[in-house]
Amino acid sequence: MKRARSSSDHDTSDGERRGLDQDAGTRESQQDLNDEDDSSHRKEIRSRYRDLISSVQQNREDMLNQHGNKLTEVLYEANTLFKEVHQAREAALDSQLLVVASDLGKEKASQLFSEGLSFDTSAFVQHTLSFMGLNWLEEEEEGGAATTNGFLPQDAWHKLASRAECCFKSTPSFHFMYGLFYAEPPPPKPRVERQRKAPTKEVQRIMPTQLKKMEASHQEATEKEVERIMGCLEHYHTQDPTAPISYYEFVINPDSFSRTVENIFHTSFLIRDGVARMYLDDDKLPCIGLVEDDAPQQEEASVRKQCVVSLSQKTWRELKDAFDITKSMIPPPNTQNE
Repeated sequence: MKRARSSSDHDTSDGERRGLDQDAGTRESQQDLNDEDDSSHRKEIRSRYRDLISSVQQNREDMLNQHGNKLTEVLYEANTLFKEVHQAREAALDSQLLVVASDLGKEKASQLFSEGLSFDTSAFVQHTLSFMGLNWLEEEEEGGAATTNGFLPQDAWHKLASRAECCFKSTPSFHFMYGLFYAEPPPPKPRVERQRKAPTKEVQRIMPTQLKKMEASHQEATEKEVERIMGCLEHYHTQDPTAPISYYEFVINPDSFSRTVENIFHTSFLIRDGVARMYLDDDKLPCIGLVEDDAPQQEEASVRKQCVVSLSQKTWRELKDAFDITKSMIPPPNTQNE
């Protein structure tokens, strides 16, 4: 019995081995068939690529025709064929076709640009007027001689606008028909330097003399005006030595703002030289008066203070109204001479 079992087991294992060998042989035969089909399919793809490349090279003029779409059809067919490419050899042919097609596309685009430069304006205007409904025959029948405006229907511009609006996704921006007006600044003129004449000896000798005379005359006029104002101050002080003299009433001229400024300027020399003094009265208002004989001793003990007076026309009017000044205490020089 043991021998029978061993023989049956041996038969079973041999049968299994035979079945596995048959399956392996079947798979190998199927793989060979698939390889043959794949190679034949790849040959067909390469053949179709070569046909496309040769057709593009042979039909170059037809491809460059602006009214034809053969180049577009070749690219569509190449895109469909590229979906079946799985190996580098077929991909190389696809890249070769793409190079040839891109060269043709570039040349076709350059031709389109050159045609754009030779745009016929008159032909475009004629086509546009015909689309808008221009009737030249009706105008000739009515007027005899044709005018430049022609005869356009009332809705001609609306018709053109409705046709053109589909070409724009948004409202077209404003622009000038003849381009932008960009005025460049004119180039600067070259500066011509004139040769200065050297001053002669007479000019060198006369000019300092004139300046000295001007300075001397101006200084003399200022000293005379200061002395005149000093005389006015002494006159009012002599009339009533105990009555304080208001500073604003003394310097303000109600009829002239410029004369008021001059009075303030000349009065400051009196205060600077120690001939007159300024002080505050009981109402804390500035007053002006003469310096007495014993005042220099007191002045040495006290400390001098300086200030800058700012006066505008508005302040001048307000002070004039506040102090009710109707007449100037310092008469103008011409009036005093008279």
